[in-house]
Amino acid sequence: MRSTPTRNPRRHRPLLGAATLLSTTIAAIHAPAHAQSTSIGNVQDVVVTTGVRGDQRTVADSPAPIEVINSDQLLRTGRAELGEAISRLLPSFNFSTNQAGVNSPVRAVSNRGLGPSYTLVLVNGKRRHNGSLLANGTGDTSGANPVDLDMIPLSAVSHIEVLKDSAAAQYGSDAVAGVINVVLKNTDHGGHVGLTYGSLYDGDGDIETYKLEGDIGFALGQDGGFLHLSADARQRGMAWWNFPATNGIAYAPGSNPKNATWNRDGAHNGDPEIEAYNLSYNAELPIGGDLTLYSFGTLGQRDTRSGNNLRRPNSLANINQIFPDGYYAINNAEEVDYQFVAGAKGLASGWHWDLSTSYARNRAKQFSELSLNPSLGPDSPTRFDDLATYQFEQWVTNADFTRALDFGTRKPVQLSWGLEHRHERFTTEAGDPLGYLNGGYIFRPGDQPGDPNVGQPAAVGAQAGVALSPADEADVTRRVFAGYADIGFYPTEQWFVDLAVRAEHYSDSTGNTLGGKINSRYDFNPVFAIRGTVGTGFRAPSLPQIGYSQTDNRTNINATGVVVPSLSKLLLNDSSLARALGAEDLDPERSTNIGLGFVLTPSRDVNITVDAYQVEVKDRIARSGYLYGPALAPLLQAHGLTGTEWVNYFANAVDTRSRGVDIVGDVTTDHGKYGVVRWNAAFNWNETEITKIKSSPGQLTGLGANPGGNLVWFGRAAQSSLTVEKPKTKLILSARWLIDAFDVTLQTTRHGAYKWQLSENPAQDSSYGAKWITDLDVTYAFQNGFKVSVGANNLFDVRPDKNGPGDANGGTAFFLYGPSPFAPSGGFYYLKAAYDF
Repeated sequence: MRSTPTRNPRRHRPLLGAATLLSTTIAAIHAPAHAQSTSIGNVQDVVVTTGVRGDQRTVADSPAPIEVINSDQLLRTGRAELGEAISRLLPSFNFSTNQAGVNSPVRAVSNRGLGPSYTLVLVNGKRRHNGSLLANGTGDTSGANPVDLDMIPLSAVSHIEVLKDSAAAQYGSDAVAGVINVVLKNTDHGGHVGLTYGSLYDGDGDIETYKLEGDIGFALGQDGGFLHLSADARQRGMAWWNFPATNGIAYAPGSNPKNATWNRDGAHNGDPEIEAYNLSYNAELPIGGDLTLYSFGTLGQRDTRSGNNLRRPNSLANINQIFPDGYYAINNAEEVDYQFVAGAKGLASGWHWDLSTSYARNRAKQFSELSLNPSLGPDSPTRFDDLATYQFEQWVTNADFTRALDFGTRKPVQLSWGLEHRHERFTTEAGDPLGYLNGGYIFRPGDQPGDPNVGQPAAVGAQAGVALSPADEADVTRRVFAGYADIGFYPTEQWFVDLAVRAEHYSDSTGNTLGGKINSRYDFNPVFAIRGTVGTGFRAPSLPQIGYSQTDNRTNINATGVVVPSLSKLLLNDSSLARALGAEDLDPERSTNIGLGFVLTPSRDVNITVDAYQVEVKDRIARSGYLYGPALAPLLQAHGLTGTEWVNYFANAVDTRSRGVDIVGDVTTDHGKYGVVRWNAAFNWNETEITKIKSSPGQLTGLGANPGGNLVWFGRAAQSSLTVEKPKTKLILSARWLIDAFDVTLQTTRHGAYKWQLSENPAQDSSYGAKWITDLDVTYAFQNGFKVSVGANNLFDVRPDKNGPGDANGGTAFFLYGPSPFAPSGGFYYLKAAYDF
């Protein structure tokens, strides 16, 4: 007999003990204080490289909307990892909060109402590789494999440049909504070490967090070369904050005495446990003349443990001889990620050239240390060491050239061109057969209290996980050849025009693409300028969208909004079953974008930008609704399935239009002996609408009546993830106050209202009101380089509205809160000790 504890069954030894943290803090407090510099700098003076080539530009005179986040801002976000930190600081970005099971490690950012696969990520201007895990959680069911920003150590980041404009014609696929360029630290001296302890205000499980970070610079050679090393280690506990289940019949119908003593803890959905280690380096070495060698790279490992709904003792998913009290299945994942870039740059015959090559790989193995394959009966193992393995590889080689040409115009013409070759490969590997086999166990009298399931077949497969079989294995590759040209010139002293064109050839069904962009800015005077963009773009289908299939044994929401167990199957797009249900080859998504805005700089201490935009995406790829029921059973059985599966596939389902406006204002005020304050206000309004839905395939409409099932190909639930599940508005107000040795940052963010259409039944829709989330960080700097910070994220412990229909069996907060735009875990406080040298 085995029983499952109701709290986290495994606790790790902290990275560094609380006593060590406390002693470090006390030592810092007793060091003599000094007057900290109150110079905060001017936003408009920050030099940027993203979105422009050739001539050097700053934030203030950029022809395209761009924002810069520095390392101080990132480090002051407390609990946040890199992806979440960006979303906290920028109004047009949102951070997904997957809170259940196998999708929990994938927490990518979305930009301008579009999913994570529409924003290109660069590191030091070079394309960052994608992860291997799919975005299949609430908020993004596209099946794309987004870049995992959290594999980049925060301590390595000098600053981040965020181009909020389509740049597909400059950088290629995935840059439809914009570009994130992570610039690594490049100093040849000094360093930083910091230790953070934090905790949620409350919650079940392990609510504590530990993080250790550091970086250091070294000089290379005699001509300005450098090597900068960075590392961090972090640990976050598995925590949950669910509501009591309202259905108290956990053990058996009737009067089983265990029902009276059950605490109605029906789910452990929430934050996954994370133990992660990240390393990075950034190096340059001038070797004489105009030649410089460079290299940089990152290496990361992340282990996660994610909780799930309770498998009740009287359910088809439990074997009472093994777990008489039921069990909370665990999803485990081990992930290793690395990218290495090497190159050379220099000057020859007036041309600045840059040659580089990059190889990267992300590999994730999923397993479960606590689960069952109930169909194997009492002989089922409770640990499955190998359920599925995912791997994505990318090799990119670039050649870039740029120079200024003097044609007698007022300013030189900037001409840039380049070539790129990219090789991508996505593979999956089957796991242990015990994880997916149907053992055929039928419940017998005496198996469960009250015998509610006698004669019923037990659930199939390792619970709460994805178990890949040999039939699900994928091995998809493609090559991409690209060439681009970019020319920037000034027709007049005040008017700048940039023209870009990019051609790409894909070795798969994507074929050939051609995109262009016109970007312009006109400065009426030093105070006021207008800028705008017209362009086209594209996004090739991701390799998982083309070649991935899976079978999983989790819960789903049926057509009436009820949470039910389901054996679900994502079909390979070109499989015979998918084609019998109307699937077709995936086409690339085509986009057009328009942007128009202005820049107002009345003084060096004031900078205001307003930028409106529209992005239209045609043939947008999405996951169809789940198809199931008696009408499908004969077709499923004819393809070797049981007939009870829920199936879906990826398709070019819809056309969408996203419209919005970004407003950003920065003001710096000097109050003399009372210090300097940087005030910031940022606002985004965004609305995405579906302009066209592809007709339901005839293969589905011809199946006839389907009582108790679903044949809606792309219904309300699928549409809502594109249109209403994200707030239309986001407002960030912040102030950073520097006075003497104190550095105080106060920020409050208003997330607008949103809806959740979780079923085809409008009566099941849920609405959630707007919420204000306040963050506070107070840092004190000591004379010897020590700093101590105390702070809180979500200072006032704000939670989303509890307007959802709930889950009577699980009581999970996820179904009450819906796809929250902020972490529903509530308040989090932290204490940090750091030393800069």
